Amino acid sequence: MTSEAVVNRSAPSFPGTGALNLQRAFSQVIILLIVLVQVYPLVWILLTALRPAQEFAAGNPFAIPSVITLENFERAFAQGNLGHYLLNSAIVTLAADALIVVLGMMAAYAIQVLGFKYSRLVLGFFIVGIVVPAHVTLVPLFLNYRNLGLLNSYWSIIVPLVGFSLPMAVYLFQSFYSYIPRELYDAATVDGAGPYRTFFSITVPMSVNTVVTVVFVNTIFIWNDFIFANTFVLDKDMKTVPLGLQSYMGAMGSIDWTATFAAVCVTITPLLLALLVLNRAIIYGIQGGATKG
Repeated sequence: MTSEAVVNRSAPSFPGTGALNLQRAFSQVIILLIVLVQVYPLVWILLTALRPAQEFAAGNPFAIPSVITLENFERAFAQGNLGHYLLNSAIVTLAADALIVVLGMMAAYAIQVLGFKYSRLVLGFFIVGIVVPAHVTLVPLFLNYRNLGLLNSYWSIIVPLVGFSLPMAVYLFQSFYSYIPRELYDAATVDGAGPYRTFFSITVPMSVNTVVTVVFVNTIFIWNDFIFANTFVLDKDMKTVPLGLQSYMGAMGSIDWTATFAAVCVTITPLLLALLVLNRAIIYGIQGGATKG
């Protein structure tokens, strides 16, 4: 018997290896198709925003533009008042995110760490709030805002956005706090730290990833909000970006598509950049708030 035969006989065989490789290749193809489906609309919007308006109207809207122009972006800011709408959205988003984080952290800290007699019941009310649809509150909120004189104000948008975002924020923070070792709080108490000092010295620094997750998830919801802004804002100067995009609709329903897509590119760019920069922290925050500390 030759040495080559001995080597071949002694080499281990793994049944099903070919099927495993085929399954892995199939999974990779499916993932690639999903990525293409997700990315293609963004690429098409960007190409359309860089295409001359005449070429888009006369030619194939799905073709690669023959000429690259920034005129659509200039028109979006000049005629569509895009800068003012971005400012309104930024004010609403920053204020709402700040309130969601502060109130969510403090509520979760009181429920999970400090504890009180009906803390579990209060947490249950927050969790039930996740499934309450926003549409059922539009009419009561509109009547209350009208009586209080809050229509056409930032608060008329911020308050309901904070209210509907708090349940999920409280749940994520409470889940994360449940995995923080109790010994840390006991040691702080022995050293003479009160609940406020313990909160700012121990809980807040350990919650950075969860804070990033809560802020990013709610920023997407707040930045793209149309329901509350469309219901409670009637003044043109108070419109946010989703409402401002309606300004590109002209007479008889005609729409300046290239300027509209340029405005869409500008509005989604901050969210995409934030996702790319904070991707790792968001993943860790979801894991820490849902599965482990």
